[in-house]
Amino acid sequence: MLKIDIKKLSNMKKIIIIGGGAMGSAFTIPCLENNNKVTITEPYSQRFIKDLSSKNKFHSALNIKLPKKLKFRKFSKDLLKEKFDLIVIALSLSGIDFIGKELKNLKIKTPILVLTKGLKYEKKSNRILTISEQLKKNYSGMNISVLKGPCLAKELAEKNHTSVVIANKNINVAKSIGRLISTKYYITEYSKDIIGVEVCSAIKNIYSMIIGAGQSLNASSNLFQKSIIEMKYLTKYFKGKDETTLGLAGIGDLYVSAAGGRNSKMGSYLGKGFTFKVAKKRFMPKDTVEGEQLAREIAPFILKKIDKKKIPLMNNLLRTIINNKKLKIKV
Repeated sequence: MLKIDIKKLSNMKKIIIIGGGAMGSAFTIPCLENNNKVTITEPYSQRFIKDLSSKNKFHSALNIKLPKKLKFRKFSKDLLKEKFDLIVIALSLSGIDFIGKELKNLKIKTPILVLTKGLKYEKKSNRILTISEQLKKNYSGMNISVLKGPCLAKELAEKNHTSVVIANKNINVAKSIGRLISTKYYITEYSKDIIGVEVCSAIKNIYSMIIGAGQSLNASSNLFQKSIIEMKYLTKYFKGKDETTLGLAGIGDLYVSAAGGRNSKMGSYLGKGFTFKVAKKRFMPKDTVEGEQLAREIAPFILKKIDKKKIPLMNNLLRTIINNKKLKIKV
């Protein structure tokens, strides 16, 4: 097992955030408030590279100016070779394979904190991987913590009260990272159930679509309750703890997504009888719908391996997406 110097971790100052999108950039704010030296880099998006490298650091997705003391660096292998005390991964799910290989080549032993939410279907082994498992597949020596919970990037950037959970099998590592990034408005809780936290934070995107499909508060509240039951079953199925479903990464994150996120918005169109393709083209042509991406990713496993009677809502939503059919669910 990789040993981490907890005392050193608690006093660390140099943080690099890989991913200059809304969440990665918003996350720089509590990090900087704790007097850390924070560097942010962006491997892909020319839009965010332009934002972060500008003199005023105006972030177009957050619609705010980021702190002047935030340092932007062009992404490179040489940058990753520099000494940092914490590496934060805030890339989209599609970037996880890329960064995993980059870190593997460098044999990184620096503590890693993952903000990205999602799951990966590995066809060769016919199994579902969490992001931490996906990264460790490249290099098992990585010490990975994950940070999840009900956190809208815009609200974090505006310093609204936000509570999240940091998970690591070594709870002391999670707590040390928490002391590094916590502020009066950014509150961290802790968990050893890294699998449960990751599973909950991913599948809530699908269930928020289902809840959004309810065409009244009464219907949506019923779907919310049934979604929690299914989330508990799936979390336990993937070897997480079902009680994690009732925490910030589960019911907390589900509430925020269902209350008005893009997944819930798409769900409302599905509930009105539109197919996904029609709704996407007509109403949300420029929006990324994470629940739809996850549905296509995990459907080959879920539909074949898990009894549909245990997860009828999930089963129906997956078939609706992959077959581009109208959603039919019993409220």
